[in-house]
Amino acid sequence: MSDNRVVQGRMQTPESLAELIEGEDVMDAEPIEDAADDCPECGENVISVGYMPSALEFVTGYKCQECDWSDTDRD
Repeated sequence: MSDNRVVQGRMQTPESLAELIEGEDVMDAEPIEDAADDCPECGENVISVGYMPSALEFVTGYKCQECDWSDTDRD
């Protein structure tokens, strides 16, 4: 499977997807994966990416491929 995915009509790498979710630069990102759930706002596909926004934190981010909805696993 390709490392890149189309999100809202634009091709995203793992790093660019993580930055889209986080709203700022990230240090590193893992490959993009399909999430188990559908988007709570529009019902379309949700993808996930694990990333490090800093040297001391690892976050899994979730992003709808069709709308603006995104979330993270932060408490």
